[in-house]
Amino acid sequence: MSLKGQAYIVGAYEHPTRHAVDKSLSQLHAEVALGALADAGLSIADVDGYFCAGDVAGWDAPGVGPTSVVEYLGLKLRHLDTTESWGSAYINHIEHAARAIAAGKCRVALITQAGRPRAEKMSPELEHRLQAQSAPESQFELPYGPIVTNMYGMCAMRHMYEHGTTSEQLAWIKVAASHHAQHNPNAVLQKVVTVEEVLSSPIVATPLHRLDCCVISDGGGAVVLAHPDVARSLKRPLVTPIGAGFSVKHLNGGYFDILASGGVQTGAEAFAQAEVKPADIQYASLYDSFTITVLIQLENLGFCPPGQGGRFVADGGLISGVGKLPFNTDGGGLCNSHPGNRGGMTKIIEAVRQLRNEAHPAVQVPSCGLALVHGTGGQLGARHGSATLILEREE
Repeated sequence: MSLKGQAYIVGAYEHPTRHAVDKSLSQLHAEVALGALADAGLSIADVDGYFCAGDVAGWDAPGVGPTSVVEYLGLKLRHLDTTESWGSAYINHIEHAARAIAAGKCRVALITQAGRPRAEKMSPELEHRLQAQSAPESQFELPYGPIVTNMYGMCAMRHMYEHGTTSEQLAWIKVAASHHAQHNPNAVLQKVVTVEEVLSSPIVATPLHRLDCCVISDGGGAVVLAHPDVARSLKRPLVTPIGAGFSVKHLNGGYFDILASGGVQTGAEAFAQAEVKPADIQYASLYDSFTITVLIQLENLGFCPPGQGGRFVADGGLISGVGKLPFNTDGGGLCNSHPGNRGGMTKIIEAVRQLRNEAHPAVQVPSCGLALVHGTGGQLGARHGSATLILEREE
């Protein structure tokens, strides 16, 4: 069944904090929920469907998981979805919410995400180790010390070996993000950087430099989807999902391509369902835990052939108003925020801003009518969830 017109994103809100020392995880969920509902012109009483990552470890959902958030918000539900796929979960939730609305399971769906890794001094590496200790693969992998940074460094090294990609080309991705972040007063890193500054920052995991890495921040966000009848009554811009795909990529017993993420499958599925092609996309929100993450996604999603990502991003290829494909115009995870070490939600929110013509004027894509959102939850080079979403503004 086509997604187009089945439901509409009517509310979106990103929390302004990047260091929540004075707020609990529950407060962050409540504040982003109220912010998105206010943006839509709705209230808590209107929500009958709730979607939240089923993280009972406390990185996103507090307490005993999403049911604690339901009680904290005082929701009266007919439908609950706790699908967990890390940073890609919230993108996947958009499709789930649209299909739940189309099936009559709910009429107003709320999706929230929040996190406090900065306030709790929880680095991605420490989080990964804590989560991996009980995993079935841990006894085989943990003795070799895999952490987030060196796993992505391995992907970058492989791309350089196979395709001749350079550190300078990767640096252009950070440069593009910084050009956008300078217009975002909430961004963690608002200073425009040069390729030279990226390359002169310390090596974290060869060949990745410190500025090739995303920020660690608190915060979160929320979106609200509604039945077409509700959406049209609100007189808000009509943004509808028209294509979606989801997959889980893993090591397959050692038979895998380290440069082929789950986006190979999810991108193809989303484009086929939406009946559009990569060249039609006017704006892209791409998961940017590291610069190499963006490069691999561009190739896997079909924006350029395999091995050509370096050339695609060089010389400002991703800068709004300059390049061929504007990306992450809020500054993304590389400069703006990466709440809870999960960047999927903020990618949705900025895509909605672009389609509503509500992005900062300096980075707004003129007459933006078609946007793509892609998220990777987990790690490239290992196991991860992957979700692609195509959104359209309906006139």
